[in-house]
Amino acid sequence: MKQYDRALPIALLRAREATLRPFRKELEQIGLTVQQWRVIRALAEGAPLSASALSERCVLMPPSLSRILRNLSERGLIERVEDSDARRRTMRITEAGRARYDAMAGRAAAIYQRMERAFGKEKMETLLDLLCELREVAEKEDFEAGPMG
Repeated sequence: MKQYDRALPIALLRAREATLRPFRKELEQIGLTVQQWRVIRALAEGAPLSASALSERCVLMPPSLSRILRNLSERGLIERVEDSDARRRTMRITEAGRARYDAMAGRAAAIYQRMERAFGKEKMETLLDLLCELREVAEKEDFEAGPMG
């Protein structure tokens, strides 16, 4: 068994927490959580999205997303839009939500630039490529079934 600190899930969690820390500080100042920011960002960067599309895009479980959507709606940051399928909840960002996005987007870009400068642009690109590839492999393979053969 691998040394605990070198276990992939632990290393990924620690890297996630370390990289999110500066973003959390900025988000707290504008009254958003990391999860709420992901929803705001997804809606700000495109067309209205259904709850299922937001869940997938923002990597949020449906029950968590429902709470987040309710909170953001109550605060006037997002709103529901008519959908051809009345059963589907489709959301879009409001002007107030866009203002919150604009307030954070520059801060987020600055944090990312500092992180990229410290880590190295080429290493960051390689890391992102490797993480995408790892996700694709993990989604394709059935590692729970045990060794292949």
